[in-house]
Amino acid sequence: MRDDPRRAAAGSASPTRVEPVPGEPAATAAIGPERALLVADYHAGYESGLRDERGVDVPSRAPDRRERLSALLERTDPDRLVVLGDLMHSIGDPGGAERGELEVLFESFASDLTVTVVKGNHDGRIETWLAERDAVEATVDIVPGEGVALGDVGICHGHTWPSRAALESDVLCLGHEHPCVRLEDAVGGSRVERAWLRGRLDPAAFRDRPEYEGVSWLERADQSPPAAIVVPAFNDLVGGTWINVTGQSFLSPFLPSGLAGGEAYLLDGTRLGPYEGV
Repeated sequence: MRDDPRRAAAGSASPTRVEPVPGEPAATAAIGPERALLVADYHAGYESGLRDERGVDVPSRAPDRRERLSALLERTDPDRLVVLGDLMHSIGDPGGAERGELEVLFESFASDLTVTVVKGNHDGRIETWLAERDAVEATVDIVPGEGVALGDVGICHGHTWPSRAALESDVLCLGHEHPCVRLEDAVGGSRVERAWLRGRLDPAAFRDRPEYEGVSWLERADQSPPAAIVVPAFNDLVGGTWINVTGQSFLSPFLPSGLAGGEAYLLDGTRLGPYEGV
């Protein structure tokens, strides 16, 4: 019997619900009176990056990415789209096909949509041009990679330690890791699937950092730590961390040590259990 991660994602002790969209690398969340759609690691222009960096010629999937996100927006009807970092792929200023992909994407957004972009390690100087595009009718906010709190939901990219405000939320959502599991069958065949990774923050990983002094759940044993949800990459080409393979290094500075009781779920909702034993 499948265990629905939509019930487990935020943890039973948390009033905040972050609900994965079945079959998709995206989640919805209630942020005050707003309904938000959360995605991570869009990596616009990735195919161009493959050509420039590795000499690999891959046809652009920009239209497919845009259509998938547009379908998700129509399906979930959010007030706000939250991108948990790495909206773009280049480290510096976006150019050529990458900038064109982003411009067409943002021009497709409805005027009443608010877009919050957490600045990831691949997002370069995105704040210098995206929020000021004349053809973009949506409201666009760029926030630092360490993240912010939106209502009771903390958001960050994951490549740095989270902000205090994000850490004090009911649930912390992040990207960056591109979590995947490698699944093997009885005859030795294997495949790699994108996965959700969820658990609770482990106080031991955060307690000695001076910027978190006074955070209540770090000092009170009777207070449950926030839930933590690592969102799978929206871009299905980018690969990621095989979280169930021994010797794989996590990318985030606070993972895996900062995650207690981490469990993995496939996009279709299948619960795999503790990620190390999958």
